[in-house]
Amino acid sequence: MRAAPGAWTAPALDQRAHIGIGEYATDGAVTSEAVEVDLPVATVLQRCLSGLIDLVVLVVALFLASLVIGLVIAEVSNAIAQSLFVVTLVLLVLGIPITTETITRGKTVGKLTTGLRTVRDDGGPIGFRQAVVRGLIGWVEIYLAQATIALAAVLLTSRNRRVGDLAAGTYVINERQTIRLPVPTAMPPQLAGWAAGADIAALPDSLALATRQFLHRAPTLTPQSRAALGTDLARQVARFVAPAPPPGHHPETFLAAVLADRRRRDGERLEREGRLRERVVVEGERLPD
Repeated sequence: MRAAPGAWTAPALDQRAHIGIGEYATDGAVTSEAVEVDLPVATVLQRCLSGLIDLVVLVVALFLASLVIGLVIAEVSNAIAQSLFVVTLVLLVLGIPITTETITRGKTVGKLTTGLRTVRDDGGPIGFRQAVVRGLIGWVEIYLAQATIALAAVLLTSRNRRVGDLAAGTYVINERQTIRLPVPTAMPPQLAGWAAGADIAALPDSLALATRQFLHRAPTLTPQSRAALGTDLARQVARFVAPAPPPGHHPETFLAAVLADRRRRDGERLEREGRLRERVVVEGERLPD
């Protein structure tokens, strides 16, 4: 049977092959619905203000620590007192940011004041390992180098990252800036039945994200570019979908159906997990002590 004009036919299942998806990589966090969330990156000025507040906190902590040291070891030699002060300085310079960022999952006093937070490259909260790496490298690039290395790195890198962020796989975001998500892709009615029974679990997030970006930008493209990109993406996506869609449908219709049903399944999964957590909590509360 000849396909309708403008229609697209998916490749046969035996033509499936692994594809390189590095071209679809992204710097933003990607949700389960293949929505790229461009987290609001902290500006250079915001990071400098946050760092200045943290420096004030450190100076106050050092002043209080020196008073305590002076009272406790008033009768010891100057050499011992100086050595103890140096040890205290190192402990405070490393301990304050590492401890606060670990406890608050990415915030120091300065970040808390300015509404900033350190997150992993995937957008998740940092842990002890990332806090330690940032703290150790921060000792060199901020204090020993008088912030020259950190400032140069923030100005020259994407997402305003200092060397400690590059090594730890983190960056700093502005939590007070609103994040807007794009409108979800609607399910084409003519492919709703097929999509509900199709296997789309193998579709990579990066390829799904590229598909969503294309569908969002499609109305702004020239007809030739839109047709070429849509057909190419449809063939790539079809290699991860089984069974193939019914013949005679436009590539963009197929792509929209895959993304819409992927989002529906993720929503149902999250709902099931939420009900399970509620049941476990309720049953745990009922258990006798």
